[in-house]
Amino acid sequence: MQNRITNLFDIQYPLIQAGMIWNSGWRLASAVSNAGGLGIIGAGSMYPDVLLEHIQKCQKATNNPFGVNVPMLYPDIDKIIEIIISEGVKIVFTSAGNPKTYTSKLKEHGITVVHVVSSVKFALKAQEAGVDAVVAEGFEAGGHNGRDETTTFTLIPMVKEKIDIPLIAAGGIATGRGMLAAMVLGADAVQVGSRFVASEESSSHQAFKKMVVDAKEGDTMLTLKELAPVRMLKNKFFNDVMELYAKNPKKEELIELLGRARAKKGMFEGDLEEGELEIGQIAGLIHDIKPAAQIVAEMISEFETAKKEVAEL
Repeated sequence: MQNRITNLFDIQYPLIQAGMIWNSGWRLASAVSNAGGLGIIGAGSMYPDVLLEHIQKCQKATNNPFGVNVPMLYPDIDKIIEIIISEGVKIVFTSAGNPKTYTSKLKEHGITVVHVVSSVKFALKAQEAGVDAVVAEGFEAGGHNGRDETTTFTLIPMVKEKIDIPLIAAGGIATGRGMLAAMVLGADAVQVGSRFVASEESSSHQAFKKMVVDAKEGDTMLTLKELAPVRMLKNKFFNDVMELYAKNPKKEELIELLGRARAKKGMFEGDLEEGELEIGQIAGLIHDIKPAAQIVAEMISEFETAKKEVAEL
C-alpha cells in the first residue's frame, strides 16, 4: 500500500496515530510503528525531561520511524525543539501555531515536518511555510480543533483542491471504511486519535478509556470557543461550563472555571467528574479496548475489504 505518505515517512501503511496529550506516550507510539503505521509521541503534556525519556524509550522499543507532535503554544517549546533535534527524531508534527516559526530550522536538520490545520486558508499557509505535508482535521475530532466547525467530509476535498503537498485526513476516522472514505475524497493517509485512546498502550487512565467505549452518539460536544475550542465528553465539568454559558459569562470567568490541569485530571488521573475528557464524536463507534497492533491490523483488513466491495459496485 505505497503512496506519497508511506514513501515520505518510510512506513508500511498510510495510517498515523495522533499525538494526543495524556494518551500518546512511547508505549503507544512504538506499538503503532511496530505494527506498520506511524506512531506519534504527544509532547503537549510533557515537560522537556519527560519528553526526552519518552523519545529514548521509543527508540529502544522500535526500529521503525516514529514522530513527535509539538503544539506550538507550549511554554518550553524552544527546549522541546532542541531535544527533538539532538535526539535525532526524524518526523515532527506541529500544531496550534504559525508553521513558519520552526519549519525551516527543523528541515535544516533533515526532519520531515507536518502541520495540523482546520481550514483551506491555513493549509495554504502551511504549504507556503515549506512543510512536507498537512493534516486537515475536521471538527468531529476530539480535543482542540477549528472554530469553523468544518466537517472532515467537506474539509478534505476542499483542501485537496488547493494544495500540492501530501494530505492527511483527521477527525471522525476509527475504522478501515472511514479510512477508505477519506482517501477516496483525496487524502493520502489518515490520522487516528480516539480509536487509539481505547488501546492497551495508551497512557490515559483506565476509567477514561472505559468511559470512551461506553460513549454513545451525542455524548461529546465542542465548547469553550472563546478560549480554545475543545471537544469533550459530557460530564459534571461540561455541565458546569454550560451553566456558566447560560449566564453570558466574560472570558475571564471561563478561564477561572477551566483552571489548570483539567485535561490531566480527567484523562490521565481518571477524575470523570471534574476532569476535561477530550475525545472525538467517533467514540460512539468504539466499543472495546485492545492492543494497538490489533487496531492497526483490523483497520487495514477492513480497508482492503471495503475497497473490494466498492470495486464491485
